Amino acid sequence: MPDLIHDGDSAAAVSSLRSAVMLLGRRLKHQRVDESLSPTEMSVLGTLARCGSATPGELARKEHVQPPSMTRIVALLEAKGLVRLEPHPDDRRQKMVSQTEQAEAMLEESRSKRNAWLTTLAEGLDEEEWETLRKAAPVLEKLAHL
Repeated sequence: MPDLIHDGDSAAAVSSLRSAVMLLGRRLKHQRVDESLSPTEMSVLGTLARCGSATPGELARKEHVQPPSMTRIVALLEAKGLVRLEPHPDDRRQKMVSQTEQAEAMLEESRSKRNAWLTTLAEGLDEEEWETLRKAAPVLEKLAHL
């Protein structure tokens, strides 16, 4: 990996990437199906969809929030019928959080809306730009999960 601090071109690329990702992320957040859910609540549902059932503590680590905050988020999602709490198979003191069918349907609708919005944006790219972006997608995915 190049030394990003001393390489001016790489530092500029990192700055440009940060700025673009932040702007695109903010714009994507506005493409929501259910305005009553916070971005954090949507993120928790997405994590459950990707990773399956988890304890509130595991969700807190994955979402980079404090456990008491995750407990509140899970309670809100449960009250909205989007997650259910079930006994932990090995530890009766803990609960497992899983998404409901209602959450699955809402996430699918949300993904479709956001994908359609991104598709519309991508139609403004030329073929070379689209090919570059298509090749960069797996790298951005990896970076997002490091």
